[in-house]
Amino acid sequence: MLSDLRLALFRSHKALRLTFDGRPVAIWGPNGAGKTNILEAVSLLSPGRGLRRAAAEDVGRRPDAAGWKVAAVLDGREVETWAEGAGRQVRIDGKGATQTAMGALARVVWLVPAMDRLWIEAPEGRRRFLDRLVLSLQSDHAEATLDYERAMRERNRLLKEQVQDPAWYGVIEARMADAGGRITAARRSVVARLQAAQVDGAFPAATLELEPGEGTGDLAAALAEGRRRDMAAGRTLAGPHRADLRAVWAAKDMPAALCSTGEQKALLISLVLASARIAAEELGRPPLILLDEVAAHLDPARRAALYDEICVLRAQAFLTGTEPGLFDTLGQRAQGFAVAETGGVSTVSPA
Repeated sequence: MLSDLRLALFRSHKALRLTFDGRPVAIWGPNGAGKTNILEAVSLLSPGRGLRRAAAEDVGRRPDAAGWKVAAVLDGREVETWAEGAGRQVRIDGKGATQTAMGALARVVWLVPAMDRLWIEAPEGRRRFLDRLVLSLQSDHAEATLDYERAMRERNRLLKEQVQDPAWYGVIEARMADAGGRITAARRSVVARLQAAQVDGAFPAATLELEPGEGTGDLAAALAEGRRRDMAAGRTLAGPHRADLRAVWAAKDMPAALCSTGEQKALLISLVLASARIAAEELGRPPLILLDEVAAHLDPARRAALYDEICVLRAQAFLTGTEPGLFDTLGQRAQGFAVAETGGVSTVSPA
């Protein structure tokens, strides 16, 4: 459980401290008041660049530009992450730590408005969404992903420099094959579990298919065979970084890409809830769930169903909206906070 959150010079929040009791958290206020900034801060308690995918140096409050800090208490453990310029630092219980170590404490998944077109845009967004669900269930997925990306950057540098020596490539490609195998195995496992954990009700169940990416069956051989092609392209064209997640609304046998915008969002919510069910069963607790402006795009029946599901799962979900009325059916089952902005500074008041 996230019980305490403190922000310093983070986006529009000069200084903020919020305490939580484990119930879902409803945050409301006008557009631009700083609601999403709170969710972004929570998202940075897990590995990666957070829900906005911002560089560390771009998160600090402007014009202060003096760095920023997010501190939290997670299940009694003190977690801090901050940046003073480029690069992000992490401490756990006062000791330096890695982002992957932080990921073992904070399992976080999210939906934001930018993901509304996820099913009809490029595969990159769907890969990131899937990997976030995987990470919420298998914290070592972050390490495999980092290992793979580091090795791929080295290989891409050799390709761009037109290096011909196969010995250089062999070592790097072996590392990519090892990490890539772990990534693909984790994705396949989670896709199968998500398929089984969905409940066809207010949010439709999806039939899922993972396209693992060219060459993942024997990645080392595919990379070796593709060097000439990759050198011409200046980048690696085979591997799990080319994977894709496909979904079909099972009851209608309709590809997600052909569904309406509301139906596409409902499919995403269905998968987030499925991942929370798996985590509750396998890990003893669901992940932190961040839902930015989701309530406004649901009809009242689906909105109430979402709130009921969150409460049944005993999930600590953080939801934002422009009006408190969007959260009426949560009632006393949730904590409420009102956010306002004056002169570029956000203020937060318990409701």
